[in-house]
Amino acid sequence: MLSTNNINISNRSVLSSPGAIRSELPLSLDAVKRIVCDRGEICDILDGKSDRILAIVGPCSIHDPDAALKYAEKLKKLKGEISDVFKVVMRVYFEKPRTTVGWKGLINDPDLNGSYNIEKGIFIARKLLLRIIDIGLPAATEMLDPILAQYLADAVSWAAIGARTTEAQTHRQLGSGVSMPVGFKNATDGSFQTALDAIKTAASKHSFIGVLEDGHVGVFRTCGNPYCHIVLRGGTMSPNYGAEYISFLKVLMTKEHIAPRIVVDCSHANSHKKFENQSVVFHDVMEQIAGGEDAIKGIMLESYLKPGAQKLKIGCTLDPELSVTDGCIGWEETESLLREGAEKLRSRVKVKE
Repeated sequence: MLSTNNINISNRSVLSSPGAIRSELPLSLDAVKRIVCDRGEICDILDGKSDRILAIVGPCSIHDPDAALKYAEKLKKLKGEISDVFKVVMRVYFEKPRTTVGWKGLINDPDLNGSYNIEKGIFIARKLLLRIIDIGLPAATEMLDPILAQYLADAVSWAAIGARTTEAQTHRQLGSGVSMPVGFKNATDGSFQTALDAIKTAASKHSFIGVLEDGHVGVFRTCGNPYCHIVLRGGTMSPNYGAEYISFLKVLMTKEHIAPRIVVDCSHANSHKKFENQSVVFHDVMEQIAGGEDAIKGIMLESYLKPGAQKLKIGCTLDPELSVTDGCIGWEETESLLREGAEKLRSRVKVKE
């Protein structure tokens, strides 16, 4: 029989609804209170009501839940030492955008073998988020698939829209409707305008089609998100975290009637994709903040238990404590950087007083 539909689809299966999975793995009342509080504290930083700096810290991607929990326990302990200066949020990234092909993250391929057991991945991801929240850490993640957001967003305190998707109408609409602050990354060439357009777009009202709690397709109408901001990740030609870029961006944002709220990603193109260079970016940004730069509201570090990265090869045994995507700084360096940064910024507070 001739057909004009699903010609290139090899298989389809039913996925449990967002409501069903959230009912099976619900947030406790205490967790809800913590998430609301964490989101509020991040908003206070973005509004300038708090002098603390947002520190989004964690692995490039999660590939082993047990190792991620080990990392979370260490980060929670460090958080207690530096909470007067930094609002620490753990990177808990389950989806990976690919330039061509490759592993798409724990949700899409939780067994890391090309089997793509997505429902299993959703359960693992949500269970891990709940455990990290119970440890006492707010979670940050990149929202890549708009449908998956329905399964996880209630447990997330800060969200990112990546450089490859910041220009997409779908993700700008998603950003306008989610309940947490959203950082839009600058374009991969390093330019700012795409992210600024996204911030303005996401602050507006939208209507779009999405998946409801019961799994049915429905229409969503948003109020607009007032807590969208830019994340600087560098570009193909050069990094963009330096004081000259921050000054230029502040002027540009003011002209666009956008509050100058900037988060600097110490990894990716800002580090020339070399994890060893993240410390250079971090120290530069700390110097800027200590020198009185108040538009920088946060930093991001790609950090894990061991420094570096490993290649993901099907059939090979992986080190659970070493990144399988971008290289990360190790735990010892993470501790050192954040303690040094906290000490420098405590001096800033004393000068201001």
